[in-house]
Amino acid sequence: MYKKILVPLDGSKLAECVLPQVRALVEGCSVRKIVFMRVVEPLKAIVVADGMLSAKEVERITASMVSEAEIYLKALVQGSKYDGAEVESQVKMGNVAETLIDYATAHGVDLIVVATHGRSGVSRWVWGSVADRILRASCVPVLMVRAPGCMPGV
Repeated sequence: MYKKILVPLDGSKLAECVLPQVRALVEGCSVRKIVFMRVVEPLKAIVVADGMLSAKEVERITASMVSEAEIYLKALVQGSKYDGAEVESQVKMGNVAETLIDYATAHGVDLIVVATHGRSGVSRWVWGSVADRILRASCVPVLMVRAPGCMPGV
């Protein structure tokens, strides 16, 4: 059923809580391809416009963020063995939710597996939820995995 799954990761242990579910999907659904993806958001234009950073500094910081993401994903892929499934990594630039949804739609992804903090109320309003935006905007099925230590609530 699921042949290609997209696994958004941000470098945190919380995001990696999806990895056991990914393994179960590979084993139970004959998944052929797993794409681990990290999306790097560009620095906010206001930081640059206000003269807080020079264009050269922005370029250096952006290159550093992309390099860090590539190193993280490369290590994750090298440490991951999924029998019968090809594993690849992708680093993209852009708005996280939009970039993930666009990639999933354009590349034949059958399932997005994403971790969620399980925030609600003011905390969610302040911080937003990438997982929620993916769930609401994606035409691809989404498996949301609650982070360890999640507290039940409304």
